[in-house]
Amino acid sequence: MKNGIFRSILASLAFLASGSALAAADASLVERGRYLARLGDCVACHTSGNEAPMAGGRALETPFGKLYSTNITPDKETGIGNYSFAQFDRAMRQGVAADGHNLYPAMPYPSYAKMTREDMQALYAYLMEGLAPVRAQNKPDEMSWPFSMRWGLAIWNWLFLDDTPFEPDGSKDETWNRGAYLVQGLGHCGACHTPRGIAFQEKAMSDAGGSGDYFLAGETVEHWRALSLRNLWTVEDTALFLKTGQNRFAAASGNMIEVIMHSTQHFKDADLLAVATYLKSLPPGPHDKPMPAGVPQPVQQARVPDNLFNSRGGLGYIQFCGDCHRADGGGVDKVFPTLAGNPTVRSQDPATLVHILLTGGETAATAAHPRVFVMPAFARLGDQELAEILSFVRASWGDGAPPVDAAMVARMRAALDPKTTDSSKFETPRLADMLKEAHAEQLVRGMRLNLETKDLLPGHVGDQLNCTSCHLNAGTVADGSPYVGVSAFFPSYGARAGKMITLEDRINGCFRRSMNGKPLPKDSPDLKAMVAYFDWMKRETKPEDKVAGRGIGKIDRSIKPDPENGKRIYAEQCAVCHGENGEGLRNAAGKMVYPPLWGDESFNIGAGMARTYTAAAFVKRNMPIGFHGKFPLGQGGLSDQEAVDVAEYFSHQPRPDFPDKVKDWPKDPKPSDARY
Repeated sequence: MKNGIFRSILASLAFLASGSALAAADASLVERGRYLARLGDCVACHTSGNEAPMAGGRALETPFGKLYSTNITPDKETGIGNYSFAQFDRAMRQGVAADGHNLYPAMPYPSYAKMTREDMQALYAYLMEGLAPVRAQNKPDEMSWPFSMRWGLAIWNWLFLDDTPFEPDGSKDETWNRGAYLVQGLGHCGACHTPRGIAFQEKAMSDAGGSGDYFLAGETVEHWRALSLRNLWTVEDTALFLKTGQNRFAAASGNMIEVIMHSTQHFKDADLLAVATYLKSLPPGPHDKPMPAGVPQPVQQARVPDNLFNSRGGLGYIQFCGDCHRADGGGVDKVFPTLAGNPTVRSQDPATLVHILLTGGETAATAAHPRVFVMPAFARLGDQELAEILSFVRASWGDGAPPVDAAMVARMRAALDPKTTDSSKFETPRLADMLKEAHAEQLVRGMRLNLETKDLLPGHVGDQLNCTSCHLNAGTVADGSPYVGVSAFFPSYGARAGKMITLEDRINGCFRRSMNGKPLPKDSPDLKAMVAYFDWMKRETKPEDKVAGRGIGKIDRSIKPDPENGKRIYAEQCAVCHGENGEGLRNAAGKMVYPPLWGDESFNIGAGMARTYTAAAFVKRNMPIGFHGKFPLGQGGLSDQEAVDVAEYFSHQPRPDFPDKVKDWPKDPKPSDARY
């Protein structure tokens, strides 16, 4: 309707005639308005960084230039403290400020126009009475001509604004209507999830009418793909996602993280149910893939692709992604999201996938899942490498999603301009390059023996560890005990053995200690494959060279361990992956995901990790993973003291004995932190 101004005048007169004064609003009205502000996620746009909430100043990128959100605190000079209710109502429904200038529709007033009068009054009461005034000058917008000329917005409103308040559908129940009201109105979900027309207008403001199929059918915003919300998941899955930022299919990413943190996690359960019920009722959009029949659990869709170890994309994936998202794409429940059945992976537009790989990501911090897990940026990988990995992911778990080409990655890299801050001289080997070698099959076998030691060599592994449990990403991570250059330093003197040892001896020592198992015959094809893999990583290294990132570094042995503090740190930082009682973490199929740190299925007392300061050095630089943005696993982050404390705690828990311990250190002093 185009008679909004007339109706607004009548409403204002009626409001004034009632004698009501919202300046003296009662506490219940203010609290109701506070909740409505949560529903509308006002804080997300009207807060800049660590500045005062609702004081504006956040930059909003548009195709036509940069806008800055305004101060909506009740400050009378720089905020909205002088707004009457009528002026506030007009701004919210028609996008016209108190002084008469038109607001850009980046402010979703076409959605807010659907609010009831009662909700508008409550929101006004909260902004005027429930917020402290903040003096913060509004920043001038940076819009290119002719979009900097606001008079054109009046024409835009005439063409596209329908300020009719929401009308319930009598054929639907109360829950559906409440969900429709929230999604179409305060929630303004369409602002990101509905395709835009040539004038940047949402192609549909509801599911009604001839254009209703466009509503919430997905759109790309600021290089993120806002997915189609039409019949996406079950009601329960959608409500859980909005409440926690995670469900069995996905974890929130991009701008949706802020929506969940500031808004949807605070919804009442009845409103979550209503929103999810309404979204579930919408038929698939014109370009939506139907959900798999019965919406199966992602674990049923997860599988190890046939070309995981014989394609560049597969080897790139297993090197850089597999430790978190697993070889079968199943992820780790409540920690790292699944790729199997993930709508972002299945999306026709791979923008979100490319964005995350270039800039990194993190989970939403919610009351249900307060710990944030971080995915580092992989911008140091080349455009072709990233395209190969993403194409592999989409071919494996994307239900026919098209491949990603290097040109698209290059375009997004140019637009996002991701920065890398790692100054390390460590050169990360690319497992995909093994395929160029004449003995590629043997090299891949050697690499797989590092990744899948327990499965491929069950007769030689007596616990639940793999080589990669200590040699991260198959020995390709700096300070994660990498294999780069290692074979150049053998034969070498081994103090524990009291003699010169070969690389084969060193590998078999790990089988006997860290694997609590049996050595491989020295002429076995598997041991030869492991040595070949080490030799491939030697490159040009000479025995006298110093290799950046070799080993696990050192830690100050004068630090006195506090095992009680270590127990607390373990519970806070380690138990989510290694179990409350050090038992490790298994997936839904019962397969071990992350290894046990003590008990009968862990390494024995002869392993280096059973020693406090050795374990502390490893923990300091490599654990926990997903802790921050360090390439490639977000690894490390504890202080030296914390690392020593937690290492003392878990290394001294019960674990298997090592029968040959009496033979160790026959000539050299035994380390002070040895377990025997």
